[in-house]
Formats: sequence, structure tokens, C-alpha cells
Amino acid sequence: MAMWIQAQQLQGEALHQMQALYGQHFPIEVRHYLAQWIECQLWDSVELDNPVEEAKAKRLLDNLVSELQRKAQLQGGEDGFLLKIKLGHYANQLKSTYDRCPLELVRCIKHILHSEQRLVREATNASSGGGGQAMDSLSQRHQQINQSFEELRLATQETENELRKLQHSQEYFIIQYQENMRMQAQLSSLSTLPPEERTQRETALQSKRTTVETWLTREASTLQKYRLDLSEQHQKTLGLLRKQQTLILDEELIQWKRRQQLSGNGGPHEGGLDVLQSWCEKLADLIWQNRQQIRRCEHLTQQLPLPGPMEELLSKLNSDITDIISALVTSTFIIEKQPPQVLKTQTKFAATVRLLVGGKLNVHMNPPQVKAVIVSEQQAKALLKNESTHR
Repeated sequence: MAMWIQAQQLQGEALHQMQALYGQHFPIEVRHYLAQWIECQLWDSVELDNPVEEAKAKRLLDNLVSELQRKAQLQGGEDGFLLKIKLGHYANQLKSTYDRCPLELVRCIKHILHSEQRLVREATNASSGGGGQAMDSLSQRHQQINQSFEELRLATQETENELRKLQHSQEYFIIQYQENMRMQAQLSSLSTLPPEERTQRETALQSKRTTVETWLTREASTLQKYRLDLSEQHQKTLGLLRKQQTLILDEELIQWKRRQQLSGNGGPHEGGLDVLQSWCEKLADLIWQNRQQIRRCEHLTQQLPLPGPMEELLSKLNSDITDIISALVTSTFIIEKQPPQVLKTQTKFAATVRLLVGGKLNVHMNPPQVKAVIVSEQQAKALLKNESTHR
């Protein structure tokens, strides 16, 4: 429990990174209420790459679920009622999630505990004077990224609101257009009426039709302006998305890969991957929202064609955002756990791959099919050379 007490004292970016470790895969409430029990278990004694250890992992899972259920039953009174329900729900959720793959639970908890230890250690070193400037710089970069996400969220919400207004205006325009066509049909049918009645009704209908046609002409120009303005707003948002994606993929992710390389040579263990994943998932979500908005704009344009450059503009926007999605998916497929740098013949080794946008991507698309192939150093160099020539 001592580690959890220290972890709760974290501040700023370190606290944000600690919170990012938790989620549906392992709720922070479970860590809090079972802190002492969790820290007393021998998680590191389980060899994750050894299938024989699955029985040991299953016992740990069953014990964790039992502890949660026991903790839930201890809650009494009005204040403890909701907590009792919540802890019982978490017990069932963890049982359902990890019952067929208990080693993944152990992997998850080991990662959380090691990450907490690192964050507490870094915070302690920073407070004692060492690395304070570097931590300030890191905090500023992360603050800048989070601020940019807020700007993107607001920009995306604004275009969503404008798109809804455009849709409502266009729907009303179509209703008035249909009304104009109905009046035209009525005018054509007046020829069968007596001359006096025909003249009277024709004058009234023609006057009303002229008013509607004047409104339609004016409103068509307004709709086209709305479309062009919305297209310009989307173009600006895509520019912000590109800038944010470059900062995360070409700077933060590259730095993480560099730390991963150094850790393989005896350097400090790399960290911050969960924060990177949360950023990449936010990017994926924002990109997808904008992509759907652009598609809806295309549908509105097809539903009511108007003279102007909208088809070309939307085609360009669609192409641009597809490029952004493609770059995000290909760049966020990483090797989380590298194999040993020196491989022995006839010896098995483990490597773990991770798609940093997998959680969000699976909501909108089918999960990608992955095939891993071991290549020689010469083949790897050839692949890199081929990739650089196509950029």
C-alpha cells in the first residue's frame, strides 16, 4: 500500500500519466480499495511468456475477484450501497475479461505497478533537485499537446454545429422548392377553369410563386456560402490535426522509441506509452469525427447540387483526411516489447506489438489483420531503403 500512498501524491503531468494507466481493462477503484492486497502479491514471479504459468495467473485472478467480492460485502449503510454495487460489478467485469487469458491480467498489473514505481521515483528525483528542468520542459510539452487537443475539440464541435445548421437550412430550402414546383403544376392546370376564375387564381398563384422564387434564388446563394465557409473551417481543422499529429508521432513517439533503444543497452526503462496511446486515440477520434462531417457535407452536396467548386473542395478534403488517417494508423503500429538484441539459435524469444489507436479504431472499423515476419538485417535495410525512396 506504501506505493499507492506515494502515487496519490503525484502532481501535474506525473499524476496525469498515472491516471492514464487505468481504464476498463483495470479500474483505478480496484487499485485503490485493494491497494494493500495488490502490492503483497508476487506478480513478478509469474513468467508471462511461459504457458505453464497460466495456472498461477488463474489463481491470482480468482483471488483478486474473491477479494473484490469480500470488499463489496463489507460495505454497509446508505453511503456504502453504491460502492458495494460498483465493486461487485468490477469483480464480474475482471472475471469476464481475463478468465480465458489470466496472464494478460498479470501483464497489466505488472505494467501498472512498474509504471507507478517509475513515476514516483522520477517525482522524488525531481523534487530533490535532479532533473527538475527536464521535468518542467516535459510538463510544458504535454500541456501544449493537451491544450491543442482542447482547441481541436472546440473546432470540431463548431463545425458540427454549423453542419447541423446547414442541414436544417437545406431541408427547408428543399421544402420551399417542392412548394414552388407544386404551384407551377397548379398554374398549368388552371387552363380548364372559366376565364374570370382562372385570371383571379392565376394572379394570386403567380404573385406567391414570384415571392418563393426570389427567396429560393437568395437562399441558394446563402447555402453555397455556408458550404464554402464550412469547407474552409474543415481545412483549418485538418491543418491543426496535421500539426498535432506531427508533434505526437514525429517527436513524442520517436523519443519513446529512442528511450526503448537505450533501455535495451542498459539505459533507463522507457515510459509514457500509455500517455502516447491516449493521445493517439484522441487523434483517431477527432480525425474520424471530421471525416464523418466531410462525408455528410458530400451527401448534402449530392442531395442538392448548386453551381460552384464544392465537389472539388470536398474531394480534396476527403483525400487529405484519408492521408491523415493512413499516416496515423501506420505510424502507431509499434513493437512494444523488442526481442533480445543478440539472438541465439534454437532459442525462442518473445516480442509484443501494439496498435496505439486500436481501441478507438475498432469502434469505427474492423480490427486490422496482423502478420509478423522475421527478416534478416539485409532485408530490413532493403525495406528501409525502399520506404525512403517512396516518400
